Amino acid sequence: MYMLNSNRVISESGIAFGTSGARGLVGDFTQNVCAAFAHAFLDVISKKYRFTTVAIAIDNRPSSYKIAQACALAAKQHGFWVEFHGVIPTPALAFYSMQHSIPCIMVTGSHIPFDRNGLKFYRPDGEITKEDEKAILQSSFAFSPLSQLPKLEVTFAGSDAYIKRYTSLFSASLLAGKRIGIYEHSSAGRDIYASLFRELGAEVVSLGRSDHFVPIDTEAVSEEDRLMARRWSNEYQLDAIFSTDGDGDRPLVADETGNWLRGDILGLLAATALKIEAVAIPVSCNTAIDLSKKFKSVEHTKIGSPYVIAAFDTLNKSYSSVAGFEANGGFLLASNINVNGVKLAALPTRDAILPALMLLVLATQEKISTLVGKLPRRFTWSDRLKDFPSSQSQEIITNAMTSPQTFLSQLGLASSSCVNVDNTDGARFTLTDGNIIHLRPSGNAPELRCYTEAESEEQAKMLVKLVLQKLTSL
Repeated sequence: MYMLNSNRVISESGIAFGTSGARGLVGDFTQNVCAAFAHAFLDVISKKYRFTTVAIAIDNRPSSYKIAQACALAAKQHGFWVEFHGVIPTPALAFYSMQHSIPCIMVTGSHIPFDRNGLKFYRPDGEITKEDEKAILQSSFAFSPLSQLPKLEVTFAGSDAYIKRYTSLFSASLLAGKRIGIYEHSSAGRDIYASLFRELGAEVVSLGRSDHFVPIDTEAVSEEDRLMARRWSNEYQLDAIFSTDGDGDRPLVADETGNWLRGDILGLLAATALKIEAVAIPVSCNTAIDLSKKFKSVEHTKIGSPYVIAAFDTLNKSYSSVAGFEANGGFLLASNINVNGVKLAALPTRDAILPALMLLVLATQEKISTLVGKLPRRFTWSDRLKDFPSSQSQEIITNAMTSPQTFLSQLGLASSSCVNVDNTDGARFTLTDGNIIHLRPSGNAPELRCYTEAESEEQAKMLVKLVLQKLTSL
């Protein structure tokens, strides 16, 4: 029988690992490419862990179910049982997987454009590492080409466990009297969020449900979504609006006025509410986290959850409660902690519910806008140049780091001077006036991201606009 080699199939597919999983064009995720990734993943981890079952789930992209079918058939070829959890958030699948000590595969493109999709892989103990990614790409597992794909029967065990994880921490009256809008769009968790918040006593208003996939980017919220949130907040008299990206691992939360919180500010408030001692955060996060003096240790990493998770090993040796969060809002709990006397198990992968829930706990005493207003007044903004070749991004960054002052002159900022350049991930320039400009190529799409920080939101926003406009002419 003719056999395929996982290494060869993957290398010829055009699909690569980014900061969070393997991503590529939908057309490149053929049945055999999906099988090659699944086989390579299982080949690598089955040498380190003992298990008999693989869990699989998907987001709401139309292409996701067929990709899951291919992965499921590959897992069966590999000799494992398959549990299909249907459409659920990535952290729900990851939590279920870790609690049952089995690996899982999440089919999702998260927030990237509609014509793309992706695969996220989890070992029985959490996210795969960058070393695991290399091993997967190097695996030469031989497998038979796929034929007829199987129909997948859905289990609700994963979603049920995820809801119970959080409702078990609080009384059923925690959010009594609160009106919470759920911006559902096409989020993988849109069918469970309302149930979760209702179980905690909130009145829930369903907003913006879509039959078409909506690629929400929690780091670059569209002006349309900003206007909608303000309108919804006023129309329905909401105390907060909750939403996520496509696979439900990055939260998007608005205050009582309909203003969306930046993800790292949400993470700061949530970690404070949880009494976290030490945090690991990407270098792109708001400096208000350091200035707040809320934590005994703040570790700065490259952008991407694998790098945040890698920092946990050291922090967990010195501190009893450790967490991480990103500018996109994803919150990672690195250690077991107690909430209201109830054990909350570590979940070292991005999660949207925990930070939002802890913010709402704080908001039972003060309005969200008041809580945010008490933090150091540093404001961040971000946006990106789409369809921007990675080679061009790298050239711009290399030239900028070689001569920061020339770069500032090219941006029309000759009157400013650079006092620090941080190359932890991309190039992050701190200027004499305290403003920050950070450039970084996307790890999973042909995009160049720009992050800025300033003393006002308007100033940070204008700085992003200026930089991106100038970069297109360099």
